[in-house]
Amino acid sequence: MRINLHLSPTRKGRVFAMALLPFMLGLSAALSAPHAKRYVCTPCGLPCDSKFFDGPGTCPSCGMPIIDEEEAKATSATPESLKKIAILLFDGVEIIDFSGPYEVFGAAGFDVYTVAKSTEPVTTAMGLTVTPKYSFDDAPTPDVLVVPGGGVNAMQHDSSALRWIAAQTARILHTMSVCNGSFILASAGLLDGLSATTTNGNIPRLRQEFPKIHVVDDERYVDNGKIITTAGLSAGIDGALHVVELLMGKGYAEQVALIEEYDWRPDAAFVRAVLADQMIPEMNLRGEHGTWDLVSTEGSKDRWKRIYHGRSDESAQELRESIEGALAKNGNWRKEGATGGGESRWSFKGKDGAAWNGILTVRETSLGSHKYEVTVSVAKAG
Repeated sequence: MRINLHLSPTRKGRVFAMALLPFMLGLSAALSAPHAKRYVCTPCGLPCDSKFFDGPGTCPSCGMPIIDEEEAKATSATPESLKKIAILLFDGVEIIDFSGPYEVFGAAGFDVYTVAKSTEPVTTAMGLTVTPKYSFDDAPTPDVLVVPGGGVNAMQHDSSALRWIAAQTARILHTMSVCNGSFILASAGLLDGLSATTTNGNIPRLRQEFPKIHVVDDERYVDNGKIITTAGLSAGIDGALHVVELLMGKGYAEQVALIEEYDWRPDAAFVRAVLADQMIPEMNLRGEHGTWDLVSTEGSKDRWKRIYHGRSDESAQELRESIEGALAKNGNWRKEGATGGGESRWSFKGKDGAAWNGILTVRETSLGSHKYEVTVSVAKAG
């Protein structure tokens, strides 16, 4: 059975209005309700930047703080508020010296860019080709300038580069050298009267060539306020984290270190230049006395032991006497006596005048094989 309803125009309007009423009430409630906040990861360049969270906290993916979406938009909308970090590049630059700090400052959310004399590609110490973003002529003025090390000789004698570095340093917050980049700062006259450090092998040369600098050999980085110098290679990461701490606070720097999965210990005792292996002189094993492998080298500031395995045409006595001659000549070691089993005992003075003891052992691993184990150990006396 078919039923037809015939409604007047007036009644049709009433029915339509009644049907539309719930929708209109729901829309009104939605419009009048407060906007629900969404939270996002502090921009870090990782896929988690596109995720949303219910509340503040710490991002489970990257470890950055979770903040209000509007706050994140405001931060990203004002790039002029970001600290600018300029990293110097030149032919022969050491890769970790510039890339380590670049990684740290980038993870901190700073505006990081590279600068060189020109924007022509430069070749690093290990053959990597890198194209600088800016030249000296068009680079924005940074808040921090990083001067890495590597093959620094040309930069030390480049008057235009030294003038640019000095001019930047005069008007920015901090200039930081890494490794033997300190020689560039010294050549620009920026370290006179200050304390500074450099990579382990270059400490004596820095003292000799720049006597106006107080050279420090027991710190991973040295902070003079405006100018910061770091020891070699990975110490640039520690120096960069220290700069992040100066600019953003210790907690922020610690968070950046966690993001980078870097075991940052500002007060740690590890400094390459003060390890006790520095007390072991060159023994001329390789090349002069057969073929050798360094199978173990370990210790601390107060003691060290190295073990070599190798083969030599010399007898055990001949080999031991040759090595003893090298110890006496290259390290000013004084022989105190010998015991059975190819062992001899020594004494010597460290660079600070402290007394040290040494032991040399040369043993043939099997009679007549001409295969030997050579052990040399040192320990601070007392």
